[in-house]
Amino acid sequence: MTKEAFQKLTSRLVLLDGATGSNLMAAGMPRGVCTEAWILDHKEIITSLQKAYVEAGSQIIYAPTFGGNRMNLRMHGLEKDLENINRTLVSYAREAAGDKALVAGDITTSGKIPEADPAYTYMDAFEMYQEQIGILWDAGVDCIVAETMISIEETLAAVDAASTVCSLPVLCSMTIESDGTIFGGGNAIEAAAALESAGACAVGVNCSVGPDQLVSVIRNIKENVSIPVIAKPNAGIPVIDDQGNAVYTMNAADFARHMKVLTENGAGIIGGCCGTTPEYIRETACILGLR
Repeated sequence: MTKEAFQKLTSRLVLLDGATGSNLMAAGMPRGVCTEAWILDHKEIITSLQKAYVEAGSQIIYAPTFGGNRMNLRMHGLEKDLENINRTLVSYAREAAGDKALVAGDITTSGKIPEADPAYTYMDAFEMYQEQIGILWDAGVDCIVAETMISIEETLAAVDAASTVCSLPVLCSMTIESDGTIFGGGNAIEAAAALESAGACAVGVNCSVGPDQLVSVIRNIKENVSIPVIAKPNAGIPVIDDQGNAVYTMNAADFARHMKVLTENGAGIIGGCCGTTPEYIRETACILGLR
């Protein structure tokens, strides 16, 4: 997808998919495994989930390449399989999307903050993202999404890296506290402005909190950028049950109602993160007249 085509698409409200990880765990994925490797062995689970999102109204689904960068795969002894993992997972998403939805190449943080850790520099991040994005681009994704990012500097490295290997639109969403603070320093408004200047085509937030806690953050981002604003929150703040599992308490109808408020305050690209399912996307599509 060209940047011009993306601009046309986002002239209206765009609906993303919902959670991947929390649904895979509900389907039997053990804790501590490499998610991407587990998905390779359980194609039917991910394609069933993604097809359900498309049927619920998702216009863009995220390829399950979230942790497919060299640093994450190295922790599981899988860095030599990086290209095959990313290409195969994009093909799974393509199959699920068919001709009904676009596919985003999904990338995320290394878990480290450039320069704060002397062993991890901006150039390390740049080269890590350049490698993965190049493969995703060649595998045929329609755009790149850098999500659940924890530092402005690392996200800028991802945007810069993308510009050297592809011409795809790059969407960026930070994970934040309810007041907009970013784990690695700064806030979502500063990040949004910096990322727009660097060439990002959409900016916003995902994960962290529920949609009911993001109204002022989304409004402030919208007032400070000229590109679409992303809101992809969790199904509320989880409680931990006796088995140590995160339980999300906001139901689909309430989630959809709060997502409508976020669109009224500037969100133009919306979806769900942890705890959400195709039901949440369907309810959101319905309340916003997208179905």
